Amino acid sequence: MNQTRDNTANTHTSLLMKNMTWEEYAARTGDILIIPIGSTEQHGPHLPLCVDTVLAEEFSFRIAGQLNGLAAPALSYGYKSKPFSGGGPLFPGTIDLNGHTLQLLIQDLIDEFVRDGFQKILLFNAHYENEPFILEAMDLCSARYKEQVTLWETNWWDCLPEEIIGQVFDEEPFPGWDLEHAAVTETSLMMYFRPELVRSPLPALAESVKVPFYHRYPPKTGDIPPAGILSSAASSSAEKGRIIAEYAVRSIAAHLKNMQEESI
Repeated sequence: MNQTRDNTANTHTSLLMKNMTWEEYAARTGDILIIPIGSTEQHGPHLPLCVDTVLAEEFSFRIAGQLNGLAAPALSYGYKSKPFSGGGPLFPGTIDLNGHTLQLLIQDLIDEFVRDGFQKILLFNAHYENEPFILEAMDLCSARYKEQVTLWETNWWDCLPEEIIGQVFDEEPFPGWDLEHAAVTETSLMMYFRPELVRSPLPALAESVKVPFYHRYPPKTGDIPPAGILSSAASSSAEKGRIIAEYAVRSIAAHLKNMQEESI
């Protein structure tokens, strides 16, 4: 396993709110604030429960560096994963919030940061199922703040074009984002960001998972493979993680810069 690690996150702690004094933090309220939003859920036998939170933090830190922004402490619990995009409640260690709880938490966080003086906030999500509740919180906050505050939301996978997907899936077909849970992209990103947290061997599947056209609750053991993965992770590498990370950071930062300039 390639254990090359990108140590960028250890070199510029001035971008991390959690490492600041209150005076240092107060001096930054004119900058863009990035709130990482992850989850605590199973990611197969080879990845830790903190994958989504780690990815949210690592991307947020790097985007903040591109924008002279500030990364807030991560929200490390998220909305319930569906059985066919994360395993749902079938696995110990998946600790979920109700949707309304998540929405209210995010509204409270936005309100607190706006009260401190921030007017440009990016909510950076790394857990697939969180997005509807993040957007609802943003919509309700935005209605109160009108034009005084600008809110953005994105995920690391949203900006990846077919060219990048083709570079990452050079040995097997791209299965779609739902089935990529704990597979090539997340595993590769963890091998790049936090290789010491990746266990060997990387799991493979003998055959592809067939996703039904319906959802059934409660889900039953055996609905998905017992390891908790939905696609093979065997072709993952730190190099593929680097390709994804560098493209996503550049692309998201560039779009935010353009949108900020347009609003001036």
